[in-house]
Amino acid sequence: QVQLVESGGGLVQPGGSLRLSCAVSGMPFSIAPMAWYRQTPEKQRELVATMTAGGTTKYADSVKGRFTISRDNGKNTLYLQMNSLKPEDTAVYYCKATVIRDYWGQGTQVTVSS
Repeated sequence: QVQLVESGGGLVQPGGSLRLSCAVSGMPFSIAPMAWYRQTPEKQRELVATMTAGGTTKYADSVKGRFTISRDNGKNTLYLQMNSLKPEDTAVYYCKATVIRDYWGQGTQVTVSS
């Protein structure tokens, strides 16, 4: 059974940092393209960052230079380091793995507010 479990969300002040984690089990993590998405009640789910199995990364323009996606294949875990956070980064963040089909985690809430 494939499971993706996000953690690391919370409340942070503008300009602060958070690191999200996505622990993956039940699938060959090291060969899976991975991604982080986010969603607010007002918007559709938005792609934040992607990382191929080979380590190639892409970022949404809104987070370039502030967020970093990474993976630890030994720990079957995907990360999202978020720096210089802004109120508009407030959202539920989801990780996605793609092996034959897409698998999603349950999401973790990130709130950026003073």
